[in-house]
Amino acid sequence: MARRSGSADLPLHGGRVPAWLGQRMARLGAVVAEAIVHHYGRDEFLRRLAHPFWFQSFGAVMGMDWHSSGITTSVIGALKRGLAPLSGELGLHVCGGRGRHSRQTPLELATIGARVGFDGAALAQASRLVAKVDSAAVQDGFELYLHGFIVADDGNWVVVQQGMREETRYARRYHWLSEGLKDFVEAPHAAIDGESRGEIVNLTDRRAAPSRARQLDLLRDLGPDGILRALPALDATKPPPAQLELPHLVMPAHHDVRPKDVMLRRLHGALAAAADRGPADFAELLLVPGVGARTVRSLALVAEVVHGAPCRFADPARFSLAHGGKDRHPFPVPLKVYDQTITTLKTAVAQAKLGQDERLEALRRLDAQARRLERAVDGPSFADHIAEERARSHDYGGRSVFGWEPPPGETEKQQRARKTR
Repeated sequence: MARRSGSADLPLHGGRVPAWLGQRMARLGAVVAEAIVHHYGRDEFLRRLAHPFWFQSFGAVMGMDWHSSGITTSVIGALKRGLAPLSGELGLHVCGGRGRHSRQTPLELATIGARVGFDGAALAQASRLVAKVDSAAVQDGFELYLHGFIVADDGNWVVVQQGMREETRYARRYHWLSEGLKDFVEAPHAAIDGESRGEIVNLTDRRAAPSRARQLDLLRDLGPDGILRALPALDATKPPPAQLELPHLVMPAHHDVRPKDVMLRRLHGALAAAADRGPADFAELLLVPGVGARTVRSLALVAEVVHGAPCRFADPARFSLAHGGKDRHPFPVPLKVYDQTITTLKTAVAQAKLGQDERLEALRRLDAQARRLERAVDGPSFADHIAEERARSHDYGGRSVFGWEPPPGETEKQQRARKTR
């Protein structure tokens, strides 16, 4: 049983994720998955992956470009690498990927099924059907090039796949969840996210059932050649019936994070909670060396990714304020902060596995405090917050695809000299 759960329209970006970021994304993605499974169970992690707004926020908090199509590829890749060593413990397996990796999905499912006991052949068939629905039954002009299949030991699964439309320079991501799907052909989608870009032929709509039946009749009665001869007689001017609107996430084309992309009161709540809970929970309770105020601010946003309700992820750009972005938007990735975030989370999860939940519970309290405070607190303007991050970027180990961030005030000549040393 499965259903389409949503989709997203994202500007196409080229380039690769640098190794220094990809390795960290794998580690952070894995430990966030562990925390969610610990608190809420494996099925809830699958539900999160099937939510397009959460998925985008998850990628943004890991330092990937906050709005780009590359989030899909990089998150699937990071989870595939990060969860592989934990598959026996968590019972989660990531198959497929981009291009040729997507075509390996059936073989991977069969191999894992033989090892853990689910029906790999049946899931391979589900994988093919999901791809066919999004490429043929729903003809929206996006050609699929990525297919990620995340499956649990009990056979529950989520599919995240993506298509591109070269003429518009946009990609569309589709999410499926095995929970609740009654039919692959009729209304499998709980939602489709994407900006309207013309009429879509949607043969999975319930109202298209007569059309699907008539197509089969035509094929039986006329055959392919007869259908081709009949096409000129069709009335092409008759407008198609109105289709149901589905929820959608649309990310803008601009690279920089702008104030309108962020719910400022929620950002202020996270900042205030970090200042308020930080000294009590992280210096006295977590006792992780090196956890400073800046790391706690990142942890507040990571905690929301772990504990937040779906309505909390309407502004994925806000989560890029945890660890910046590889393209320097909203600021370079602060590697010292990033590494400390991973260390703190891994320590908390390791303790929780031993029955000592206090450290993970500190993250839950941090998230709860942020929600309480956002109703009342104020804080810096968005521009001031970004300016402070950029000013401190060198101290935080700031890095982007353009290189390391120089110390404040360093001239171009000094930068060149430093790079040659």
